[in-house]
Amino acid sequence: MSDLGRILVIMPTYNEAENIGPVIDRLRAAVSDADVLIVDDNSPDGTGQLADDLAGRDGHVHVLHRPEKQGLGAAYIAGFDWGLQAGYGVLIEMDADGSHQPEQLPRLLAALAQADMVKGSRWMRGGSVVNWDKKRELLSRGANIWVQAAMDLPIHDSTGGFNAYRAEILRRIDLASVTSKGYAFQIDMTRRVLEAGGVVAEVPIEFLERASGVSKMGGAIVQEAVLKTLAWGAARRAEQVKLWHQALLAKVAPLADKAKLEADGLLERVDEVKQRAADIKQRLAEHGIGAPAPQPTEADEA
Repeated sequence: MSDLGRILVIMPTYNEAENIGPVIDRLRAAVSDADVLIVDDNSPDGTGQLADDLAGRDGHVHVLHRPEKQGLGAAYIAGFDWGLQAGYGVLIEMDADGSHQPEQLPRLLAALAQADMVKGSRWMRGGSVVNWDKKRELLSRGANIWVQAAMDLPIHDSTGGFNAYRAEILRRIDLASVTSKGYAFQIDMTRRVLEAGGVVAEVPIEFLERASGVSKMGGAIVQEAVLKTLAWGAARRAEQVKLWHQALLAKVAPLADKAKLEADGLLERVDEVKQRAADIKQRLAEHGIGAPAPQPTEADEA
């Protein structure tokens, strides 16, 4: 058990019958005290039954069956809810196809001691991908550059799905309002952690292309990510402008108040000077000083 509490690795599955057994074995060897929650979306290839068999042989393995395929994001949200209710202190997102190497999980857990969320990063210094063609690599790198620019998100690999969370930060997020599904889900969770005041750290990982099975990535997932990042970016920029305006008013208001006080004080001093001048004039008049000279009469002229 880590100092942060019990560890739960959440592993969504859909048609991962070839991968689930070997990945679970590697995970249990890499972090022996971690529990695993397999979230299966009623896989037609029998992944759910294989998961039940694994759970029957290993008390650290649990299975959450869902009636149909509802997307990666929904599977992780269901896993988060399950893990938080069960009292786990650390919750991990990990693919079931072997792309996320279980042997690298201890590095994420170590970094979580100083963060609220740790992302396994392909695109920071030291990170890498294996068996990707240049087109796919450029697409992924470009997507993350797009996210950085559109959303002002200071993360190298916001679309990456090998992530560790402290339970406390997940409890500060309205998980019920998360509707993102694919890549957008990873971006969404990252921004929500930051907006909740959490610290997000990254550690470099080597990401492997799946050895078997079929990728779930499709055009609809990419489209969702683009549209949602546009909306989130616009909202973030609007909030930044609002905060800038408030900060400007906060700086200008004291100056305006000071100027008004100085103007009021100046008017008071002018009134005082006028009153003193009137007093002096009256005193001089009482002593015949400053009174109008008498006009000569006809007799004086004669």
